[in-house]
Amino acid sequence: MKRFLVTGLLLLSCAATGSAQISQTEIAGRRAKLAAAIGNGTLIAFGAQEPAEDFLVFNQNSPFFYLTGLKEPGAVLVMRKTGAGTTSTLFVEPRDPAREVWTGARLGPVGTARTMGFPARDVSELSAYLDSLLTVDSTLYVIGDIGGSTSVLSPDDQYVAGLRSRHSNLAVVNTNTKLNEIRRVKSATELDYIRKAVDITVVAQREAMRFAEPNMNEFEVQALIEYTFRRNGADRPSFSTIVGSGANSTTLHYNADDRFMNSGELAVMDIGASFRGYAADVTRTIPINGKFTADQRAVYQIVRDAQASAERQAKVGALGRDMTDSASAVIAAGLARLGLIESAKATYDCDAAASRQCSQVFMYYMHGLGHGIGLDVHDPGASPGRSATTRLAEGSAFTIEPGIYVRSNLSDILPNTPKNRALGEAIRA
Repeated sequence: MKRFLVTGLLLLSCAATGSAQISQTEIAGRRAKLAAAIGNGTLIAFGAQEPAEDFLVFNQNSPFFYLTGLKEPGAVLVMRKTGAGTTSTLFVEPRDPAREVWTGARLGPVGTARTMGFPARDVSELSAYLDSLLTVDSTLYVIGDIGGSTSVLSPDDQYVAGLRSRHSNLAVVNTNTKLNEIRRVKSATELDYIRKAVDITVVAQREAMRFAEPNMNEFEVQALIEYTFRRNGADRPSFSTIVGSGANSTTLHYNADDRFMNSGELAVMDIGASFRGYAADVTRTIPINGKFTADQRAVYQIVRDAQASAERQAKVGALGRDMTDSASAVIAAGLARLGLIESAKATYDCDAAASRQCSQVFMYYMHGLGHGIGLDVHDPGASPGRSATTRLAEGSAFTIEPGIYVRSNLSDILPNTPKNRALGEAIRA
């Protein structure tokens, strides 16, 4: 049996790593779409900086990677759009053989231009280059970590502030949203990468299901999951692996993964592999001893039915809200049937002043149905939501992951009001 499983892993690894690379032609097309979405002027897109210590893991930020395909730190993309067309230039760290002993080989400007297929220059030339453009262009479009806290400026904000100080009439336009809209629809190759990431994640889920048993620690399951990711061609986990048992299973983003699991408990495994930069996100719940109790099975079935109801609404052109509404209706009816809420439309006091009412469903299901997925595990794109206008576009990729979290300390979470105390007594059993 074990020999068969390992063979399966190796076959998947060969299939996964054989996928076509995203071409520079496709990446150039992304820049062209971005140029078409903005007016004339200069655009700057910041890459991620190298970690403070070079022995820490570096991951390129997704907007910059989407527009360039370059994984090296400290790089910047500059595009200039005029009536004559659009030009693109990459600014990168120079080659430094002594430094590369520690960090690995860099492409440098020459290697970057050859690999990426468009001009590249030494990053030390960036400021002078921008200053020359901004003496003519009055608009600077920016993609990066900008417009956040006004008290603590990000490095990207600080760089833009320096440009503003030298060019007093400069209009700065945050262009992150425009790029997010372009990223909403995935290409055939992107969808292929997401499918590969999901395939690898599912293999890891199944291996973990076979492996988990009472008295085992959560980190043992985590280790198997992440080993299986790498064994099958994944770059890394797409987010911190969640293996939560017992009370930990009701903490949405628990990732300490350091508790011994007991017979009779459930474990939630919320995991995802990253394949060539593209993320998966698959959540499954299992009984540690291999068999659900009657109560566990009843709650699990409601979640599964809610997922299926949302899947039936997932159609090109449909409102993303329809998926959310359908799943929520199934959960509300199921919770009422089990006596965990007073009725499908019942409410509780959301605050201590009893000024707002919330659906009792939110006591057990407090997050959205799903989210877009792609280069980021929470990627831009049409997804389940409550928008009255957002429709599912062909090429969108998103998760469907309803949940019910039954906590022993529910009475401590609810505001202490007469209505909520009465609710607590009504559903205590």
